Amino acid sequence: MTVLGAVLAVGGLASVALAQDGADPGQVDVLETAGYLDPVLVDFISSSIAEAEAEDAVAVVLQLNSPGSVVSDEELTALATQIDEATVPVTVWIGPSGSRAYGGAAEIAAVADEIGMAPGTDLGEVGDQRLPEAMFGEVFDGALDDRSVDDEVAVDEGYADRLAPTVGLFVNDLDGFETEVADGGDVEPVTETRFRQLPLGSQLFHTAASPAVAYLFFVLGLGLIIFELYTAGVGVAGVLAAGLFVFGCYGLAVLPARGWAVGLLVLAMGAFCVDIQTGVPRFWTGVGFVSFAVGTVWLYDGPTLSWITLVGVFVSLAFAVLAGMPAMVRTRFSTPTIGREWMIGEAGEAVTAVAPDGTVRVQDALWRARTNRATPLAAGEPVVVAGLDGLVLEVESADPERRPKEHRRD
Repeated sequence: MTVLGAVLAVGGLASVALAQDGADPGQVDVLETAGYLDPVLVDFISSSIAEAEAEDAVAVVLQLNSPGSVVSDEELTALATQIDEATVPVTVWIGPSGSRAYGGAAEIAAVADEIGMAPGTDLGEVGDQRLPEAMFGEVFDGALDDRSVDDEVAVDEGYADRLAPTVGLFVNDLDGFETEVADGGDVEPVTETRFRQLPLGSQLFHTAASPAVAYLFFVLGLGLIIFELYTAGVGVAGVLAAGLFVFGCYGLAVLPARGWAVGLLVLAMGAFCVDIQTGVPRFWTGVGFVSFAVGTVWLYDGPTLSWITLVGVFVSLAFAVLAGMPAMVRTRFSTPTIGREWMIGEAGEAVTAVAPDGTVRVQDALWRARTNRATPLAAGEPVVVAGLDGLVLEVESADPERRPKEHRRD
């Protein structure tokens, strides 16, 4: 028998003896987290640590993949304090490959009892430290404030404790984790490993607090609300719009979104409505696109949106505003008997003042109308349809003397 085999055998016998004596091998709780540390995720981590303490767990492993934190300094400090003072060891495993711990997430990792990293992961970019130095000192000695390091450098320079390709291997090497040697010679765990995730409802709110998702929910919600304005009644689109808009607002409220940028997004949608109503993209469409672009680019103070998200949104928006919505409006408000060229010459009445825009009634149907600025029409004045511009009627007074000189008949 090899030395390793003898050691494993002795360890296995010891574990079996403990089990026979009725000793509880306990459990390790692995908390699966991903995304920004937002209030939902912080509450999940905090309550899970408290539950592990109550159950006298062997350890808590925070499986971390986070670009940073969006909670207040006070909330981040409270979580770090709980980790530092917990009666069970709280450790961090950054993984799987491609994961990272930046900003506030890196600060949380720094106060944990142990840090493990999977191959292809990164740690650092702390920025301005948010945890009080009087309580926690300078995390990573300030060496990772403006840079990040990969797994090998982090271990070599002492920022992380060890490499662990999988969370299972990381857990197996924790102090207090028990294993035994099975009949076939394989080493099997005795200590239970429990994987815990956010509940479904909490996961929905956590997803809504992702920068890209919050932006998409907010924009789609506004777009569907506009769509509902031009349809009869409230349908599925209206219910979906309300849901998306609420979750989008929640996400933007949690994330560091600039209020004035959010206002520009709303302004853009209002500007689009002006020209959608006429059925022809004009000045306000340009205003809408400029406002939307500025609001999107400057929406977040910190988090960024990927170019794939930006291209997809702008292409979809351009199609909807320049083609889709005008076509839908023309179809919705046009009938075989009202509208089109035969209306030229039809008589009607100004329902509101037309100076130069207003509303007229032609054959018992209300229409948006426009007239020459030099000859405004008063409410109640008889009018004649002189032309069509999309869904807008170009009208003039029924009194020949009130018409522009070039339209008078001798």
